Amino acid sequence: MKNWAILLLSILIVSCSSPATEKKNEALKTIKKEKVFPALKEGRYNVAFLIMDGTFNTELTAPFDIFQHTIFRKGIKAMNVFTVANTDKPVTTFEGMKIIPDFNYLKDALPKIDILVVPSAEHHLDTDLEDTKMIDFVKKVDNEALFVTSHCDGAFVLAKAGVLNGKVSTTFPSDIDKMRNMFPALDIRKEVLFVHDGKYITSAGGAKSFEAALYLCEFLYGKEIAKSLAGGLVIDWDVTKVPHTIIKEENL
Repeated sequence: MKNWAILLLSILIVSCSSPATEKKNEALKTIKKEKVFPALKEGRYNVAFLIMDGTFNTELTAPFDIFQHTIFRKGIKAMNVFTVANTDKPVTTFEGMKIIPDFNYLKDALPKIDILVVPSAEHHLDTDLEDTKMIDFVKKVDNEALFVTSHCDGAFVLAKAGVLNGKVSTTFPSDIDKMRNMFPALDIRKEVLFVHDGKYITSAGGAKSFEAALYLCEFLYGKEIAKSLAGGLVIDWDVTKVPHTIIKEENL
C-alpha cells in the first residue's frame, strides 16, 4: 500500500511539471507582471512629474493637485498628470510615502510630454546630479516640451541639464547661494517666489509650489479658471500678491 502511494505521488509530480503545465504557468506569470499604464485622454496636456527616492511630498503633491483638478473644469484643455522614474519599483519620498511610478523612462514608451515638473528631492544638490541618465532624460524632454518647471531644489537638476543657460531662475531661498556657486553663469534671483522666463518656471518650492502651479494655470486658462482651481483647494489666489518675476512669456 505504501509503494502504491509513493507511485501515485510520483505520477502527480510528473504531470504537474509537464511542458503544457509549465507553459501555462509561464503565461500566468506574464499576465501578472504585465504593466498597466494610466489612460491618457487625447486633447489634453500631458504633464510628467519626475520622481525618485527622496522626493519631497509638497513639491510633488502641490502642483499635482492643481493640475489634476483641471479635468473638472469645462471648456479648457485639461491636463493628464502622471509620474515618471527610473524604476518600476515603488519610490519612497523623503517623508516616507511610497509611490508606484506610472512610467519608467529608461525602458517604457513614453507619451509626448508637454509639461515637465521637477519636484525637489533630498539629493538634488549632490548625488542626483551625477545621474547622467536622469539628466539626459530632462534634456530630451526639454527639446519638445512646452513648459519645463521646477520647485525648490528641482532647479539644480534643470541647471545641471543646461536648460537654464541664458535664463533667469530661482530656487529654495536658503539654497540660492549654493546654486550660484555651483552654476556661476546663471542669473538666479532672490526675494521672489517664482520666475517665468520663456518656457521655464522655477519656484521657491514648499507651500509656494501651489502658487507657481496656479500661475501656470492662469497663464494657460485665464484668471477665472485659476481662481476656481485655487478655491477648490481653499487657496486665496491673487498673482499680484505673490512676489515673482516674469522675464519672457512663451508663445503657445
